[in-house]
Amino acid sequence: MHDLVIRNAKIVDGTGAPAFAGDVGVDGERISAVGSTVDAGKREIDAAGRLLAPGWVDIHTHYDGQVTWDPELTPSCWHGVTTVVMGNCGVGFAPVKPDRHAWLIGLMEGVEDIPGTALSEGIRWEWETFPEYLDALDRGRRVLDVGTQVPHGAVRAYVMGERGAKNEVATAEDIAAMAHIVGEAVAAGALGFSTSRTMLHRAIDGEPVPGTFAAAEEVLGIGAALGRLRAGVFEMASDLMPEDREFAWMKEFALQTGRPLTFALLQSDFDPSQWRRLLTLTEEAVAEGARITAQIAVRPTGLLLGWDSNVHPFLFHSVYKEVAALPLAERLVHLREPGFRDRLLAESPQFTNPFAGYVATAFHKMFPLGDPPNYEPAPDASVAAIAAREGRTPQAVVYDMMLQRDGRELLYLPILNYADGNFEPIHEMLLHPNTVISLSDGGAHCGVICDAGSPTYLLTHWVRDRSRGPRLPLEFAVRRQTAETAALYGLHDRGMIRPGLLADLNVIDFDRLGVELPALHFDLPANGKRLLQRARGYDYTIKSGQVTFESGNATGARPGALVRGARNA
Repeated sequence: MHDLVIRNAKIVDGTGAPAFAGDVGVDGERISAVGSTVDAGKREIDAAGRLLAPGWVDIHTHYDGQVTWDPELTPSCWHGVTTVVMGNCGVGFAPVKPDRHAWLIGLMEGVEDIPGTALSEGIRWEWETFPEYLDALDRGRRVLDVGTQVPHGAVRAYVMGERGAKNEVATAEDIAAMAHIVGEAVAAGALGFSTSRTMLHRAIDGEPVPGTFAAAEEVLGIGAALGRLRAGVFEMASDLMPEDREFAWMKEFALQTGRPLTFALLQSDFDPSQWRRLLTLTEEAVAEGARITAQIAVRPTGLLLGWDSNVHPFLFHSVYKEVAALPLAERLVHLREPGFRDRLLAESPQFTNPFAGYVATAFHKMFPLGDPPNYEPAPDASVAAIAAREGRTPQAVVYDMMLQRDGRELLYLPILNYADGNFEPIHEMLLHPNTVISLSDGGAHCGVICDAGSPTYLLTHWVRDRSRGPRLPLEFAVRRQTAETAALYGLHDRGMIRPGLLADLNVIDFDRLGVELPALHFDLPANGKRLLQRARGYDYTIKSGQVTFESGNATGARPGALVRGARNA
């Protein structure tokens, strides 16, 4: 008799093969049988009319601090995710010297918009070295598995002190010391090394992330540690400018070390065709034997604007600053006063930060989010288009929209992956063989972005609901979020429904599956604020053979553990 049997399911096994009807037997933490004649189970789940898929593997999250206090790792756990990889973009919390805790918190707060007060109160600092950080993670039990990477920013500051923090040039001795730390971390179980080379990533004090300007000698020297161990992935966020020079060292790294290199790929309004050029360079490098993969998002990276979010078009108005510090309920009293409204709308603020100015005035890319949320709005639904039709100013339209739903209405501003209202670049990236689904940023950008529900959105929008263009086959989409994401990090013991693999599974009411409207919560340590988005339609989530969520509610089971290094099937 099996420990658990799931019967009568429509099985999409993660391999890309056609769905089939059948049962799955589980014993202990592993799948023990798949077929039409599976023996009885001590517990049985009738999945008639339901989809059975592997648990989602999310390889781009920032739970590095939250993992120390939250055994559920919300909100990813609500969306069928059973494995997360964190330590991305060169930021994290190890290695760290005892007097640098606050500095690392400021780095994470600036880059990933996680409240520093929450991190300060929530993190239990039980480590200095990266192996000690892994040991601390290993002592906890969670609803899902976590794997992590060693971050360039922390390593550079640990070795070089203030020189590293200020992005001074690393000496040969510095590079050797950093390579030693990275090698030690990967040998202890880190899944790889991450770095940031984008000017968008800055600490809370405005300084670029350590490593942003690192010379090729530095990244190749550190990467050599991965090559010697024949282990680990090199992950990076980068502006890739100039493209040819950046790609030259990336290809050299991949060819010299034999290790996978993966980089974030998004479409920018400022160079709408760059993503295609970068995919061409990737294709050429792969043809030469380099293991290079682009990490892509399943929807635009978009800011959520509202009176209580971290960003909205009136944030830099001096009139608004009169009430900005008030609680929302008190602020709304003023915002609803016609006199206050008239004064605010009559003001023309001056922006010293070009990006802030863009965010506050990009009305052609501002949309009502709607309920259910619409992440592929048509251009004629923009604030600018509405204002033109109604003969009002865009500022007036935004002001009134954000007062809806008791002042909690959110507007959607797709910054990346939505040039000219066109979703086809995302579709093309999703189909490309040298890409991997990523960039959910679970746990990060708490006050302005809420994309941890991307795995759910992949199935609902791209497979079931899309009306403005072609959809994706169900089996293809499931494979992309399971077997392929797991394989990039060498986690071959999960991501497919096959005997011998981990019993990480989702029983899904596919017709009901959906993402809820994002909402602000003040549930982080120190009452920290974050946007959360729940899901519906996950009847059961199973991690290592144990039901962790049932009808969206946690069961109390915590079979999740630290993933140390690659895993064989």
